[in-house]
Amino acid sequence: MRLVLYYLILLGSSYVTSTYGPHQRAQMTGDILLGGLFPIHFGVSSKDQDLAARPESTQCVRFNFRGFRWLQAMIFAIDEINNSSTLLPNITLGYRIFDTCNTVSKALEATLSFVAQNKIDSLNLDEFCNCTNHIPSTIAVVGAAGSAVSTAVANLLGLFYIPQISYASSSRLLSNKNQYKSFMRTIPTDEYQATAMADIIEYFQWNWVIAVASDDDYGRPGIEKFEKEMEERDICIHLNELISQYFEDHEIQALADRIENSSAKVIVVFASGPDIEPLIKEMVRRNITDRIWLASEAWASSSLIAKPEYLDVVAGTIGFALKAGPIPGFREFLQRVQPQKDSHNEFVREFWEETFNCYLKDSPRLQESDSTSFRPLCTGEEDITSVETPYLDNTHLRISYNVYVAVYSIAQALQDILTCTPGHGLFANNSCADIKKMEAWQVLKQLRHLNYTNSMGEKIHFEENADLAANYTIINWHRSAEDGSVVFEEVGYYNMHAKRGAKRFIDKTKILWNGYSSEVPFSNCSEDCEPGTRKGIIDSMPTCCFECTECSDGEYSNHKDASVCTKCPNNSWSNGNHTFCFLKEIEFLSWTEPFGIALAICAALGVALTGFVMAVFVRFRNTPIVKATNRELSYVLLFSLLCCFSSSLIFIGEPQDWMCRLRQPAFGISFVLCISCILVKTNRVLLVFEAKIPTSLHRKWWGLNLQFLLVFLCTFVQVMICVVWLYNAPPSSYRNYDIDEIIFITCNEGSVMALGFLIGYTCLLAAICFFFAFKSRKLPENFTEAKFITFSMLIFFIVWISFIPAYFSTYGKFVSAVEVIAIMASSFGMLACIFFNKVYIILFKPSRNTIEEVRCSTAAHAFKVAAKATLKHSTASRKRSSGSSASTPSSSISLKTNGNDPTSAKHQPRVSFGSGTVTLSLSFEESRRSSLM
Repeated sequence: MRLVLYYLILLGSSYVTSTYGPHQRAQMTGDILLGGLFPIHFGVSSKDQDLAARPESTQCVRFNFRGFRWLQAMIFAIDEINNSSTLLPNITLGYRIFDTCNTVSKALEATLSFVAQNKIDSLNLDEFCNCTNHIPSTIAVVGAAGSAVSTAVANLLGLFYIPQISYASSSRLLSNKNQYKSFMRTIPTDEYQATAMADIIEYFQWNWVIAVASDDDYGRPGIEKFEKEMEERDICIHLNELISQYFEDHEIQALADRIENSSAKVIVVFASGPDIEPLIKEMVRRNITDRIWLASEAWASSSLIAKPEYLDVVAGTIGFALKAGPIPGFREFLQRVQPQKDSHNEFVREFWEETFNCYLKDSPRLQESDSTSFRPLCTGEEDITSVETPYLDNTHLRISYNVYVAVYSIAQALQDILTCTPGHGLFANNSCADIKKMEAWQVLKQLRHLNYTNSMGEKIHFEENADLAANYTIINWHRSAEDGSVVFEEVGYYNMHAKRGAKRFIDKTKILWNGYSSEVPFSNCSEDCEPGTRKGIIDSMPTCCFECTECSDGEYSNHKDASVCTKCPNNSWSNGNHTFCFLKEIEFLSWTEPFGIALAICAALGVALTGFVMAVFVRFRNTPIVKATNRELSYVLLFSLLCCFSSSLIFIGEPQDWMCRLRQPAFGISFVLCISCILVKTNRVLLVFEAKIPTSLHRKWWGLNLQFLLVFLCTFVQVMICVVWLYNAPPSSYRNYDIDEIIFITCNEGSVMALGFLIGYTCLLAAICFFFAFKSRKLPENFTEAKFITFSMLIFFIVWISFIPAYFSTYGKFVSAVEVIAIMASSFGMLACIFFNKVYIILFKPSRNTIEEVRCSTAAHAFKVAAKATLKHSTASRKRSSGSSASTPSSSISLKTNGNDPTSAKHQPRVSFGSGTVTLSLSFEESRRSSLM
């Protein structure tokens, strides 16, 4: 492989010795020689090389006025340096500049002439050729323009460590210093440009674009980085296409078809002017004028595209142009160009002929021309300022300024070598290079450590892995009102290294879309989603294509194209349009609302009625009715009912922690106290009346103290349940945010099980009480209220059995309301059933509130019980007897008060009660028929 390389270099050196590179060049000798590569032409003519004869070099076509101006910038900078007394004094810089024709093959042909003499000794080729000719070595190369061309050149120059400084190659691949060891540049990398273009698309709120890139090392890496930036911003690329100036017509037409059929209106192009021109021509032919072009720096100000005949299609283009810089005296230098004066620059003759559309005498193109391309002869003395060409357009010197900086950077590195002090150099043992014998690799070393400030105050450095700051001018293509030409209007800037928020500035008022409109074009896959909606995914479509879905209740979106709806805070709810959240209404069982007022009135009414009954009982405490109902227990019972009604009031009002911890124990203890009194009183009467002969033991067992002790014990169990509850899981107030538009302030009971124990224990006592009351239902009506207690317990059970499902099925303030209603319903039931009948007798039937009435009722009940017992005993005795005759028992009971039949009175038992006489007669008859039956 090494021998093959030697052979190629040998061939190249022999070729260089004879022809010294491509025939057309700009060349001037000097002490130190700089190389230059510029696209003086846009391309080469396409020829079929059938190899029937020796192939000829391809011919470059279409003169590039801007490329020639860049070449002139290098010559101008070298002339300034040679005329400077401070920079490289007594040293003359020379140059060899070749035309790359914007192709790799032409660029490599020129590059071979640079490397052939520089490192020929290092390849040990003395035995193959005589290398003693003193052809000046090229110690640095300025160029090339296109990234694809620079990549090929950098691979070759890197083999010999010849420094290369590009003025227009922005591909991010060239930042790889391991692969491109000697490559440097005075232009920012596309890494930043792709980010800037994505930011612009996001700024104008586009999400549906077309991407077109040149099929080379400039377009592919640039569009690849652009795709990543778009993905991060959730922006979709509808079409992603490659293009080249060498595409066939049918390929260009197919690409134009896809663009025309696309709904995307924004076309992002990473390509050079020659590559994009065929597509622009096809778009002009089809008159597709409703697209917006976003141009990379390679063609943002290209004279090849910025033509009046293309403006119907490209007007309104947004381009990223490099930062312009002033070059004092450069315009005058451009105007002084003439074929006779610039004999060292062979490109001037072609420039002159293309500018004035003529042929100079002895021009080789004159013989090559045919009759169809007739041009007049020109003298070479024409006035260059009389013709408008891109060559003299130095209003915004961008690439030209980069060329200018590149030449001065090389000169500054040479100056550092010239002024180096031994012991402070960059080479072995801190030595310095000899400028008269230096080699290219020494210049490369010096350039890598270059750090200086130029005449414009800009810091220039080429440190390893360090790219220049990305500063772009954002331009908009306008149509000139005077002559219809293209005007590059500056509408903003982009500084990648500025602070966040200050990187981008765009003056929208200066932008003309499609050349005339001030309204930002729409380039989205779907219409904007209005506030109150969000973007919904459509199956098998990109994320940029969506349907607008209304936000759910409790969510909102207050801007267009919301990806998700934002959930309202807990204390807020969304309005009807879901565009904002409003504070929820806070609700609880309030004292001021009608429902709360009604419950409070009912509770107050219960307290008042209970107090009235208690007052009546106290006032008539010595009457038989009051005494017969166990007066002391009745007072405790009425007090417990007062507590029941009062406890319901704690459920009304905004719940606080103390209220939540008080209300359930107050209700539970009050009810247990009430039911305990009823239970003890009912059970005592039942046992007394069922006892055949009341003894002193009964009277002692059912004494008043023992009754109060039983009431206390029953209530104490409930108190302990409440204490354990409050200690382990105390209730507290909390806000319930689960209901739409409302915040319910309720009590968290802490433990549902504890509440169940509290109510369950109350219901257990009520069930026992109901049992005893049911058994006591046939006791004397005037003595006890057994039937009414039974009814009250039935009401109690109905209420609290209904309460359980109602409690767990309601929410918010209605939970408290349900419990209040249950408390008052059961309290009113017990108050009415137990006491209202007695109050009625006391107040409205005083004749029944006498000792005789009570005793009469009691005695009648006693004798009825005795008669039943005697009858039962007699029947059982007769069944055991074996007598043949049977009698049918019958009984009659007659009571006479103040009777007038003394005869009968002698044979009937008599019971006297004060002022009256009660006579009770018992007789038994037994019929034989009945006994037989």
